[in-house]
Amino acid sequence: MLTLAVTVLAIDATVLALAIPALTRALAPSATEVLWIGDSYSFAIAGLLVTMGNLADRVGRRRLLLVGSVAFGGASIVAAFAPTAGALIAARALLGAAGATIMPSTLAIIRDLFRDSSQRTFAIAIWSVGFTVGSAAGPLVGGALLEHFWWGAVFLINVPVMVVVLVLGAVLLPESRGSGRAPIDVASAVLSVLAIVPVVFAIKQIARGDVGAGAVAGLALGVAAGWVFVARQGRLATPLVDMTLFRIPAFSGAVAANLVSVFAFSGLIFFFSQYLQLVRGYSPFTAGLGELPLSVGAVVIVAFIAGIVRRFGRGRALGAGLGAAAVGLAGLALAEAQPGYVGLALALGVIGIGVGLATAVSTDAVVTSVPRERAGAASSISEMAYELGVALGIAVLGSVHGAIYRSSLSLPEGATAAVREAAGESLPQLTASGAGEAFLAAGREAFTAAMQQTSLVAAVLVAVAAVVSWRVVPSEVGSR
Repeated sequence: MLTLAVTVLAIDATVLALAIPALTRALAPSATEVLWIGDSYSFAIAGLLVTMGNLADRVGRRRLLLVGSVAFGGASIVAAFAPTAGALIAARALLGAAGATIMPSTLAIIRDLFRDSSQRTFAIAIWSVGFTVGSAAGPLVGGALLEHFWWGAVFLINVPVMVVVLVLGAVLLPESRGSGRAPIDVASAVLSVLAIVPVVFAIKQIARGDVGAGAVAGLALGVAAGWVFVARQGRLATPLVDMTLFRIPAFSGAVAANLVSVFAFSGLIFFFSQYLQLVRGYSPFTAGLGELPLSVGAVVIVAFIAGIVRRFGRGRALGAGLGAAAVGLAGLALAEAQPGYVGLALALGVIGIGVGLATAVSTDAVVTSVPRERAGAASSISEMAYELGVALGIAVLGSVHGAIYRSSLSLPEGATAAVREAAGESLPQLTASGAGEAFLAAGREAFTAAMQQTSLVAAVLVAVAAVVSWRVVPSEVGSR
């Protein structure tokens, strides 16, 4: 049941990827609004996870999980019927706020339920697969729904699932909480949000070539808020984030590895779904099926994770997972320019295996490196890294992809001003504009070139994270 909850949350982070063409036709969002539709959900989760993790330790993890399930179902209905792009962005932010109340509770409850280390490692691996499979299955679920319904159906599917989580959670889950009872520091909660959102806003603006006052102010505000947040945590008797946890190599290295791997994975998937539909010409459902090797790889590796960690230790297992993901990303860059699907499938399968291994091992390292009474807070940091990786992946790699696409775009003679404007926004906008085949072919070529270069950027980042993890995260072989 706990894995079901996080799977739905992960699906919601990527389910819109296949709906972007349909959304573009219905709501006519700009390229920036498309990125914010994808980002606002993860930004809200990332900004609120630490606060909600601490709140769960105090008021009860089961209680907060049930409250969050009700809120998530309600926000899903609001999102499904959003009339404009701006309304959908706001609804996605509400979904993220509700999701932030669910996620820390799930992992902290697992930490509390499974005292045996081997059982806990396996349980966390299953939970991590829920994340990875949910992220990869989002396009498949979205594609199946979009074959028969309008784009809002990708949100309504959340409602019956949350009803199941609510009923089973109320019946099956015991209540658990940490030992702390101090009130949440509101100033720290606000600072944690201000340290994230303005920086990513600035990155978006800079990637679009807008190095103006807004971008500079956002970057300055985010950096200043982050500095004040860290300084404040050191002065509080009960900090929102225990910064001393980052002195533990297993903890800090695992958190960083989790963020980087998810950064590359989510940023790629957001645009890969568009690539399959708009460049390869797949239907939404076929495109979802095309991404299935990601889920298969992540599911297959879970059976071997405990043995890999026992044999090689957490640090080397984490490095190997990230290394495999980097190889898969590089292979995907090559396959995107080749005809046929086999090369894409092989690369996606390798990425799924690598990300599945890395996510499970990094989460296990985070949770087991802290005292049990701080499980909620530590879990929230791990999940914040995950969601921040999702948000940054879509924002940063999405902006990089958009910049490369625009610089690579070369429209043939005879393009009208409307076609040039649509093409400059994005390939989905160009497709929706009704432009001729010659202009669409130029857009597809530029989009593919951007996908290849973005995949290589992601591969390099993950390869660096693999080396760092191998060297920094301890590898006590056989220590379970």
